[in-house]
Amino acid sequence: MRKLENSELDRLNVEEFKQVEKTPVCIVLDNVRSLNNIGSVFRTADAFLIEKIYLCGITATPPHKDIHKTALGATESVTWEYRESALALVQELQEGGYATYSVEQAENAVMLNEFKVAKDQKYALIFGNEVKGVSQDVVSKSDGVLEIPQYGTKHSLNISVSVGIVVWDVWSKLWV
Repeated sequence: MRKLENSELDRLNVEEFKQVEKTPVCIVLDNVRSLNNIGSVFRTADAFLIEKIYLCGITATPPHKDIHKTALGATESVTWEYRESALALVQELQEGGYATYSVEQAENAVMLNEFKVAKDQKYALIFGNEVKGVSQDVVSKSDGVLEIPQYGTKHSLNISVSVGIVVWDVWSKLWV
């Protein structure tokens, strides 16, 4: 086997990305503090044609060198918007027809591997602070909670890893 060169990967350019049909999913970052995590989320959003990223609360916004370091240009392709309140945004997204799901460990959470998606539904996936997670008021307002099954000794995954796992799972259920 031979590794492919970047020129062989047949990727979209930024203008093509902006024109192509998007996955009916947006990502909400609720008070994420790590600039590297934010950049990684942009890269994941680009990879799976995510509709939009909402950066809420203390979550930093581009342009910033530490976001750029991990986003590798995805801040130019992926649509994003800053919002002060994740709670107000969740209500607005619900009114706009999105099913809102906090990714958290909570009572009555649905394990990600058991989550059924409707192909005609738009989704907002909410990810929280690296220490405190998604704020309780946002969890309470969400239509549901998704949990990534974990079997080791740790209680959580890094947020950028969580975003990658959940977005891949939802994307694959929507497009396959």
